[in-house]
Amino acid sequence: MQKLKSYLGWKVDFTTPEGEAAYAAPDSVSWRVFKNPIALAIGGVAAVLLEFADARIRSGVWDHSVFKTDPIGRSQRTGMAAMVGVYGPASAARRIIQGVTNMHAKVEGTTPSGEAYKALDVELLDWVSATAGYGFLTAYDRFVQPLSYEEKCRFYEEGVDVARLYGVESPLRKPEDFDAMLAGLLPRFEPHPINTEFLDIIKSGQAARNVPKALHRALANASVSILPSSVRDRLELGKEYNLNPVSALAVKAMGRVAEHTPVKGSPPADAAVRLGLPWNFAWKSESAKARLMAEHGAAQVAAE
Repeated sequence: MQKLKSYLGWKVDFTTPEGEAAYAAPDSVSWRVFKNPIALAIGGVAAVLLEFADARIRSGVWDHSVFKTDPIGRSQRTGMAAMVGVYGPASAARRIIQGVTNMHAKVEGTTPSGEAYKALDVELLDWVSATAGYGFLTAYDRFVQPLSYEEKCRFYEEGVDVARLYGVESPLRKPEDFDAMLAGLLPRFEPHPINTEFLDIIKSGQAARNVPKALHRALANASVSILPSSVRDRLELGKEYNLNPVSALAVKAMGRVAEHTPVKGSPPADAAVRLGLPWNFAWKSESAKARLMAEHGAAQVAAE
């Protein structure tokens, strides 16, 4: 029986075709980062805030998607797109990314100030890709497990091929690349009510009603905390969004628990099965992964 997961109407089975490589190898930093739902939640919200700092992206999303009526669903679907790029069979990743690109080709308009934009403008594609990478990586580093500079560079390099499929011309390869891109765009950034409305929705607990609201507030503030200070100042996200020490400890505790709690049937679990590895491979220690990779040499290669 196929285990299909839906993304914007496309169905993905992470367990088949048997043996087909993903764009990231099982022992990649990407497989470590994207399995952690706390890192994805915090990083995803931070990425949205970084994107919405630019009026062109904010207008494009607000006017041409369901974000204003279903921000949680839209964010979750964006997360699934990231999962496909990391864990999905390469053929499925290419199919879905092409579908996303086809939709984006129809998105164009003008900002309230009259500036024209197109979703496929290279500068916008580069920034959207950069915000996602920065958000997920930084959230994992701060709230789950610290990463070395080398590991951060590896993470960005692992995402280059997928970024190219989206039309990105300047994918991040090291942390300094994000800093340089941000420096060029920062003068454009501005505060907007959409940002605070989005954070209010995250704090409300709509994404997971069985989780205490205090934790949702902590996750929202954690997302703000990983924004570069220059961006936070531009967006005027003041001290009301500060993450207090108790909340920071709570978020880190959740991140650590998630890091060691395998989820059967999740994309990383199904991808491991597809590659002939134990379903809980992504949650094993690095030494155990190395041993298993040696035993399953065919699973070491990422898609070309």
